[in-house]
Amino acid sequence: MEIRRRPPNPVVAVEYLRYQVTVPDAEPRNILEKIVWHKEKEIDQRRERMPLIELQSKVRDLPPPKDFVAALRQAKTQPALIAEVKKASPSKGVICENFQPVAIAQSYVAGGAACLSVLTDEKFFQGSFDYLKQIREVVDVPLLCKDFLIYPYQIYLARQHGADAVLLIAAILSDKDLLYFHKIAASLGMAALVEVHTLAELDRVLQLPSVQLIGINNRNLEDFSVDLATTEQLIAARTREIHDRQILIVSESGLHAKADLDRVAQAGAQAILVGESLVQQPDPAAAIQQLFAGNA
Repeated sequence: MEIRRRPPNPVVAVEYLRYQVTVPDAEPRNILEKIVWHKEKEIDQRRERMPLIELQSKVRDLPPPKDFVAALRQAKTQPALIAEVKKASPSKGVICENFQPVAIAQSYVAGGAACLSVLTDEKFFQGSFDYLKQIREVVDVPLLCKDFLIYPYQIYLARQHGADAVLLIAAILSDKDLLYFHKIAASLGMAALVEVHTLAELDRVLQLPSVQLIGINNRNLEDFSVDLATTEQLIAARTREIHDRQILIVSESGLHAKADLDRVAQAGAQAILVGESLVQQPDPAAAIQQLFAGNA
């Protein structure tokens, strides 16, 4: 799936011509492209308020990040749980009406989550970097900034607000950017969860020499359908290389019951990222225990 980074030039009206000059495909072709186009404008605005050099100086004085990968390898649950603090999504709208991000995060930790994922995209997921900062102040587990990263600026922004890891989505990043962003995260002591959806994307990511953490998203980003077979098929296709390089695989999306956890773990996933099925519950800690006990 090709995601265009910037929208084509708009329609141009020229008075002395009898027609307008139009640009084909001037509208986003899918939700992911729509998000990326908006993100371009959003980051431009952030840069105006705080230039990159100023942001980098703020990050320089922060304490070292927590070890995201080690936390997953040493998790209390099998597979390890990355629990997601998520209010809404483009496909389902508001998921959690009574959204209290700090309370949800604390409940996740009490329930045994090894790490947390915090949505920071505002327009499409109703997230916030303020949520990330607030959660960092009250929990000790490593935090993943869940957003759509298309500029190095966003990695520093995530670190400034307390993130220990960032999400890199192969579908929206070139090979050059994947390598560069991965190096920037490593230079800051942060982990990078590199997300793939297809075998072609997995093969691209496996070209990263120091990749430790790969997320397999079971959600089709064009039609938002979910199929756990995606995790099974991708791991099966590259089992030997994943094993030999000791890459930790995270299965994402569509995980609602113990049978789902068992299925992706059997396929070789060592961690899972779960949001919707937990954040909707009145007691997320109890929901985690039920999920792993098979009573969900």
